[in-house]
Amino acid sequence: MIECLKFCIADITFALLTDDPDLKIGVDGAMKKFLVEEVEPDIRVQTKWKDLHMQIDGKMIFDSGALWQIYSENGSYLFRFTSSALGSLPYKVASFNRDFTSGEVSVNRSYFDPDKPIYPLEYPLDELMINNFLARGKGVEVHSCGIVDSQGLGHLFVGQSGAGKSTIARLWRDESDVPILSDDRIILRKKENTIWMYGTPWHGEAGLASPAKAPLTRIYFLKHGEKNELVVQKPSDSISRLFV
Repeated sequence: MIECLKFCIADITFALLTDDPDLKIGVDGAMKKFLVEEVEPDIRVQTKWKDLHMQIDGKMIFDSGALWQIYSENGSYLFRFTSSALGSLPYKVASFNRDFTSGEVSVNRSYFDPDKPIYPLEYPLDELMINNFLARGKGVEVHSCGIVDSQGLGHLFVGQSGAGKSTIARLWRDESDVPILSDDRIILRKKENTIWMYGTPWHGEAGLASPAKAPLTRIYFLKHGEKNELVVQKPSDSISRLFV
């Protein structure tokens, strides 16, 4: 029997599947809000238990300096995850095809309780998968807080860590007619002539996340100051700040 969980983030659907009878899959936290019913997924990911080893074939192309590294191997991308809290062996390894429409996640059984459900795409893997899928000309994720005003229009508050995204989100949280898409990460995608902003499950300190979307109408760059004010930016300055 195949177990399957399906999700939708930024109109991108993905299915997490397993036919391993000893592996129970589940999800908790903000990701629960992004569960969906019957859909045809854009991305399919199989998962299974596996005894993982130190050696990874292929060429390392990026090292996060923390939990994960990415390798290029036989036309595929391979992510290797380790944690000093668990041990020296990888606790999971994930392999994806070049366009990130298909993948497989192998989880190290020795690091988990096989009687409890696990989410093999646990952060940061789900975000890495979606970002790489978006990078194929489908959109971009931005460090930002996103709100929707009473007219259904989207406002994007952009800032690096510590700029005040979660603070802005908390200020708007008390307004009953202003949904908050996220206090930390928003996905932008162009559909026809409209740029849409989408909430994501990867929230910040305020813990705010929504699967909703809204058309992008305003962008604000956050900066600490002694008073609240809006300063109009030149297009060239706005572009450079967005890249940062």
